[in-house]
Amino acid sequence: MEERKEYQGKMETQLQEWGAKIDELQAKAEKASGDVKDDLNQRIDHLKTKRDDVQNRLADLKSASDDAWSSLKSGFQNAWDEFSSSVEEAKSKFD
Repeated sequence: MEERKEYQGKMETQLQEWGAKIDELQAKAEKASGDVKDDLNQRIDHLKTKRDDVQNRLADLKSASDDAWSSLKSGFQNAWDEFSSSVEEAKSKFD
């Protein structure tokens, strides 16, 4: 049970950090112009959609029974990995 709470806490913390990264990208998009602005806005929208999916999956994970937790964790981890890659890609492209 402790492992479960630790994992969930770690994921919540990382989501907050990535939320800050998305906010940074949003600030850059507001200062940008033309194609760069359009590209940033598309990436931000995509990241927000993925973030919302991960947040929903984390909520499901937190409320899952011990038996269901293991199987939900696998699906969550896949969504997490995809979101993580998207954040890092967007950040590196526009830093």
